[in-house]
Amino acid sequence: MEAIEKSIEVLNDLIEINNDRVAGFTHAAKELNDKDLDLKVLFKELRDDSRENVHELGTAINKNGGEVEMSMSGSGTLHRIWLDVKATFSGHNRKSILAECERGEDAIIKAYQTALSPNSGLSPAFKEIVLRQQKGIVASHNKIRALRDSET
Repeated sequence: MEAIEKSIEVLNDLIEINNDRVAGFTHAAKELNDKDLDLKVLFKELRDDSRENVHELGTAINKNGGEVEMSMSGSGTLHRIWLDVKATFSGHNRKSILAECERGEDAIIKAYQTALSPNSGLSPAFKEIVLRQQKGIVASHNKIRALRDSET
């Protein structure tokens, strides 16, 4: 039972950072100009991806008798990174916005790496979900980085 409890704790941590990501991309999409419609669409897609991640993680927790914590990470480092990201949007160019989003994506990638580390306590039963979500997040990160690199 202890392994399941530890796994639920790890999954709840991932819910928190995904909630931070939802808030960050929601804010980013609102702050962009109409001429940046491509980024607005992308940020809304990434926001929705994290909402789906939260739902999937929450379902896994519920199926295993755990309680889902739907908060954001509050005083945690990951939340501060996304707050920094959100604070930089107004008045900045596309390249700097993308660079800050990449920084936020770096934080969520690190959270997933931590969750998948051997000492995290994550049960093998949950690793497939976390690995699949991580793959999508890494792809999103790479897309943001490529967009940033293409800006002049």
